[in-house]
Formats: sequence, C-alpha cells, structure tokens
Amino acid sequence: MSDTMTSVNISKETLSILKNFATLNSNILVRPGNQINTLTPAKNVMSEATITEHFDVEFGIWDLNKFLGTLSLFDSPICEFGKKSVSISGEGGRAVTYYYSEPSLLTTVNKKVQMPSSVISFILTEGMFADIQRAAAVLGLPDISIRSQGSEIVAVAVDKRDPTSNDYSVVVGEYHGDATFNFNFKVDNLKMLPGDYQVDICESVVSSFTNNNIDVKYWIALETDSTYTA
Repeated sequence: MSDTMTSVNISKETLSILKNFATLNSNILVRPGNQINTLTPAKNVMSEATITEHFDVEFGIWDLNKFLGTLSLFDSPICEFGKKSVSISGEGGRAVTYYYSEPSLLTTVNKKVQMPSSVISFILTEGMFADIQRAAAVLGLPDISIRSQGSEIVAVAVDKRDPTSNDYSVVVGEYHGDATFNFNFKVDNLKMLPGDYQVDICESVVSSFTNNNIDVKYWIALETDSTYTA
C-alpha cells in the first residue's frame, strides 16, 4: 500500500491537458499546488496550465503515456498521492500502485519565461489553426511562417528548404505597422490543445500562445531564420 497523503479525482479537462503535455515530453514533474508545466527535451517549447485539482506532494512520472493509460483502466479513478507512489483505485476493489520517478531524471521547468514586449499580436481561431494543420499534413509541409502582407498578417504552411514547394496561406489578422516580418515555426512544435489562441510574437527568440478557452499557455521558440525589419 502507498503512504497516502491526499486523494484526488482527476478531471477530464486535466487529463486532456496531460495527454497534450505527453506529446511535448514523455515525462513530467508535478509540484505542490494547482499548476502543472512541461518543457520539451530540446527546450524550445514550454507549457503551463492552471488546473482545478490541488496536489499536496511533489511527484515525478517517467512515462506519462503509461500513467495516463493506467488511469484509463478505471472509469472514475481515485488517486491517493503518497510520498513515493500513487494508489489508483476504482469500483470493485480494483487498484494499482504506481511508483514515482526520481526527479533528477526528469526534464523540469525551473524558472518562469520572461516575455519581452511583443511586436505583433492576433487571435488564432481554432478553425484557422485546424485548416493550417490539415493543409500542412496533406501537402507535406514542415514549416509555418507568420508574415506581413500589406495590412494583413498571414500564416503560411510551407517547406522553407524548397523554393518551389506548394504553400497554403490563411489571413489571421490585421496589421497596422510599418515593419516587415517573417516568423518561422516548425509544425512539429505547434502541438497545442484545441481552442482559440491569443498569439504574441516578440522581435526575436520567443512567442506565446494563450488559450482563450482553458487556462493553458505555450511559449514557443522562433526558428533562427525568422526576420523582423522595422
């Protein structure tokens, strides 16, 4: 039996956030409180969410997909978090003892992202993002560029390595400045939960995508060939 300290019934929304986090990193360290975060192994994408549950203990999960799979064995799992393990139980006396990972083995977030002032901002709707993702998949395009196009901001799915590649563009906002810009992202780095996003992009290095439907935010590094000319 686990050395139980607190009982938590993990909500469907929190499970969906954890499933999304598992696409960014296979492991996670959860600290006491009601915020969870993750960082990709390459340290180019970080995400943080505020959830309804409150954890009283710190615990590390080495294989997040396996942990989520274990939870799926139960219709309404009750998790008893102890110092070294979590006891997961359900109807009919079924139970699993799942042991934590050593925190030093995990990829952890140790500081807050300090976002510089953004130079462009726009709302990326769930429909727009789904269209761009679908086009990138159908056309086999690995990159997405956010570009200035006169008085418009456009998102373009493209293959930067091939000047003759097909591309697919969507107008995502209005632009009232004088700068020209081409902010590049890898499609594989844009693994976000569905929803509308407030997008803020800095002149260099980093961008933020804030979900307008649930309390989750992503900080995504710009590719090094991104350009901004005031």
